[in-house]
Amino acid sequence: MRVRYRSSYGSGISPILVLIIINLLLFIITSFASSLRPLLWMWPVAILSQPWTILTSMFMHGGFWHIFANMITLYFFGNSLLQLVGQGRFLLVYFGGGILGNIFYIVITFLGEASGIGFLGSPFVPVVGASGAIFALAGALVFMRPKLPVLIFPIPVPVPLWIAVLGGFLILSFLPYVAWQAHLGGLLFGLAFGYIFKRRSRYIFF
Repeated sequence: MRVRYRSSYGSGISPILVLIIINLLLFIITSFASSLRPLLWMWPVAILSQPWTILTSMFMHGGFWHIFANMITLYFFGNSLLQLVGQGRFLLVYFGGGILGNIFYIVITFLGEASGIGFLGSPFVPVVGASGAIFALAGALVFMRPKLPVLIFPIPVPVPLWIAVLGGFLILSFLPYVAWQAHLGGLLFGLAFGYIFKRRSRYIFF
């Protein structure tokens, strides 16, 4: 007897394609209209006067390699999760993880300002990128498919997904100009919902 998850992945335009197109369009537009960037970036100190940025900042990127890495990761992790849980749950994890990641960034950077601990960050530094949302997708996959083999450059052999995701999070957290606070919030959101999805998934037996 074999067991598989029932996928609610339907036909039509993929939400992953839509997300990638929106990210690319905003990257191109703000590359020429740079005056729009401060209005779409999320500045923790200005969140009450610019609340929309908790969402718009998820579609902004700091450069070509930033958006390239995020969109490639979104494509592969996103498709894997989409086939498992369907469009509704996929979008819940993506946007929920991205928003919670930004909330983590706000709270932790204000704590850093109050405590004087530099590693916690500063609320006067803006954050951009889809990484929090993508870490949420990765976190959900870690619970649902922890042993899924993935290739990580420059490692020549596949490694289990859970090692790649958690190892990647730890390594990135110590790099400069990386919003590890948003990554942490997104990852925790994804892990929580991956656990819920795995427990509540319907099965097909054959």
